This record gives sequence, C-alpha cells and structure tokens, in this order.
Amino acid sequence: MTIYDDCVDCIKNQSVRVANAINADAKLRAEMISTVEEMSKTFSFLQTPPEIAADVYAKMAQIANKSDLYDEVKEHFTKNALSFVPFLEEKLLKTSDKLLIATKIAVAGNVIDLAAQVAFDLKEEIEKIFDTDFTHNDFDKFTNALSHAKSILIIGDNVGEHIFDYLFIKTLKELYPNAAFFYMVRGKPIINDVTMKEAKEAGFDKLCNLVDSGVNTPGFAYSRANERSKELFDSVDLVISKGMGNFESLSPTHRKNVCFLLKVKCNVVANFLEKEVGDIICKMV
Repeated sequence: MTIYDDCVDCIKNQSVRVANAINADAKLRAEMISTVEEMSKTFSFLQTPPEIAADVYAKMAQIANKSDLYDEVKEHFTKNALSFVPFLEEKLLKTSDKLLIATKIAVAGNVIDLAAQVAFDLKEEIEKIFDTDFTHNDFDKFTNALSHAKSILIIGDNVGEHIFDYLFIKTLKELYPNAAFFYMVRGKPIINDVTMKEAKEAGFDKLCNLVDSGVNTPGFAYSRANERSKELFDSVDLVISKGMGNFESLSPTHRKNVCFLLKVKCNVVANFLEKEVGDIICKMV
C-alpha cells in the first residue's frame, strides 16, 4: 500500500521521537526535524510507508552519526519482553489450544512499535489478548494452511516482539514437527526492527533457519530484498507476515498463502482494512 497524507505527517513526527530517544541537544534536534520536514516535500506517493521511512531514517542516522538510532531502546524492549516469558510459557502449558494461544502471543508482541501512530501498553495487551477476537478472522484458514505446509517463513518485525515470535515458532515446531521453519529479519538497523544481531542473541539461529532479508526498510520490501530472500519468499508453502510494516509492504503481494498477523496501530491501515485502531488481525491472502 502506498502512502497517504496522514503517512507524511506520521513520518515527519518520527523525527521528534528519534530526537527524544537519543537525547539530542537543541542543535541536533532542530537539524533532524528541519531535514525531515524538507524531505517530506518530495515524498513519492508511489512508494510504501516503509520505503519512505527507510530514506528518512538513513538521513537521521547520518545526521546523528549513529548507525542504530534505537540501540539502547531495543535493549530495554527485549528485557521487558523477556519478563513476560514465564507467564506466557505457563499459559501455553495449560491451554487446550496451543496454536491459538501462540498466535495471540505473537500478535500481542506486535504492540512494540516505535513508528506507530498510537502507543499501547504491553502488559495491558497481554492481559486482554487471550479474550480478544480477531476482527478479521481467518484463523481457520491459517490452521488449514499450516497443516499442509512443509516450509514456513515467518517475517519478523520489531525488537521485543521477536521474543514473542520465538515462543510462537517454538510452539509451531512442536505442533508441526515435519515442517521447515525460517525466520527473516531486516538487513540493517531501521527504527526498532529486528536484525540478525537481536535474533541471534535470542537464539533464533538454534531454533530455526535464520535469514537476513537484505532490506533496509521497516517492512519486507520485495524489490529491495536479496536474491536468497526473494527465492525463499516465493518458494515456501506458507508465509507468516508479522506487523504493520510488513503488511504495508506486501499489500498487494504477488504470491498466495500469506497470513498477516498484526495489531492495527494507525488510521491509514485501519481504513485500508475497514477496521478500527486497536483491532487484531489474522488475514490470509
């Protein structure tokens, strides 16, 4: 999906968030905000929000002389997510529907998003997610696709959320032991998206096949991916796409059997899906 006017304002506002996150002094703060404001005048409405964000964040990183703008924040999110693991593992142990609970866990983690229009409290989301229905509910179709899939690609989204993805994939491996699982991450630091660094620290390289997409966008932009990632995306039986950035980048997509799992966190995506901000989505295409 390409950008709307609201996306332009959202991306401009992210310069303020970055300045706050890195404790920029007045001079650096003003330079970052004014630069993004100037860039916004030439945003292409033929591009997706993640493609626009890639250029904006690259420029802000250059100005701040900081390769990973959110490195310290990502460490905080990871520690916070890890604190919920014992509770979530207990939830999985006691449930009679492991797949549904694991899927809800994966979606709950999607609230960790520094680029979102609205912020959600992770603890609050975890407390209510298991009693919340998918407003777009293709869970039965998803279950059927999983039962027939021999190769499954999960496209990761954000740091902190990846801890919940780990539990999700661990459960999928238990339920579908004959399937091959792949977890795809961003090619370089962009916003708070998960990269090889955080995925390896969490042990994904021992859990499943870990793949660097090569993209510099906060969403899987197929045209910017490396050849290995394109081949994998095209050839697996099922793709599970996590989060809004991946949804924005892959709507539309050229392949079938893609399941989008996300929390709706902005009005543009809400209107596109004809849902409300705060809804949770399980959508098969």
